[in-house]
Amino acid sequence: MATAFASRTQQACVAKATSGKAVAARPVSAGRSTAVKAVASATRSSFAGNAAFTAAAKQGVRGMRVGRRSAVQTQAKIGDSLAEFLVEATPDTKLRQLLMSMSEAIRTIAFKVRTASCAGTACVNSFGDEQLAVDMLADKLLFEALRFSHVCKYACSEEVPEPVDVGGEGFCVAFDPLDGSSIVDTNFAVGTIFGVWPGDKLKDITGREQAAAGMGIYGPRTVFCLAVAGYPGCHEFLLMDDGKWVHVKETTEIGEGKLFAPGNLRATFDNPAYERLISHYLGEKYTLRYTGGMVPDVFQIIVKEKGVFTNVTSPSTKAKLRILFEVAPLALMVEQAGGASSCDGLCKSALDVDIKGYDQRTQVCFGSIGEVRRFEEYLYGNSPRFSVPNELEANPRQ
Repeated sequence: MATAFASRTQQACVAKATSGKAVAARPVSAGRSTAVKAVASATRSSFAGNAAFTAAAKQGVRGMRVGRRSAVQTQAKIGDSLAEFLVEATPDTKLRQLLMSMSEAIRTIAFKVRTASCAGTACVNSFGDEQLAVDMLADKLLFEALRFSHVCKYACSEEVPEPVDVGGEGFCVAFDPLDGSSIVDTNFAVGTIFGVWPGDKLKDITGREQAAAGMGIYGPRTVFCLAVAGYPGCHEFLLMDDGKWVHVKETTEIGEGKLFAPGNLRATFDNPAYERLISHYLGEKYTLRYTGGMVPDVFQIIVKEKGVFTNVTSPSTKAKLRILFEVAPLALMVEQAGGASSCDGLCKSALDVDIKGYDQRTQVCFGSIGEVRRFEEYLYGNSPRFSVPNELEANPRQ
């Protein structure tokens, strides 16, 4: 003990003598030694180089501030509110207003889905689909939200398949108010799909012209998934307990992986090409993840960043999916997330198919580039867009 005390006393005296000031000595960690030496050196040369030291110190502080600010800006995208995200994503104030209005409607629908009646009504829509009470409620909420946004000229719903003038100007919106409503009573996830087009028409357009597209997913979590044309990625917002939307995920890449969601399997009975494709998935031991709801079955590709969704026709099973209300909006989200789509039997993106009618229907594939290429090769014999084999297929994610 005496030795230790003497040693500490000696260190204190040496420190005092060296500095010429009464500075209490304390052990310095290795991590701080460089900084301490630099400060000591600058202090010793204060008369000769005080100005240089001051300038360097200020520059260093400024550099640290800039670096810190850059880091904050990089990280701020995750954790931002929806409103904060939209300010960064688009300079168009009308588009921001419209997307905020859609988010309000989706938040209300999420609550109503949990409490509304799932019983069928006595009517069908003009496409011949039976309407449920919850379908009609979601439809009404979306029309009201668009009307009060004051930035939507025409709104068109799968339940009301003719454009309705809602009094605003700037954009038109097509939506499926509650895709998968027939499985609400089984407590599977369902959702809302919408696409936003600039101008005042929803026909003689393509999906490529969309200004934005989104979907609300009503499951164990309520999620708002959004893609804004010209802004990278597909973005996921989680509905918190306080009613706020918080940015929780950005997807910019969809890789290869053995996950498949095969719709309309009845078509394998008289579509040999589709039967061979399904046999490939099974033979390669893909994981089957299919609920019968298009929203969760496509959304999982974005969330998991891998996989494929297919819905194929045959002579005895006709196309059910509508380009305007479902396929084009989903295609924008999947492709901005880094994936691809194939539509209409034309070996082309769903974003490039001409939309000539409100009830125009199609077969479709969504997924990674490699999976969409495989789909086209099995179904149509070749895939001109993706003729170069994808090297990632050799090492798919499990």
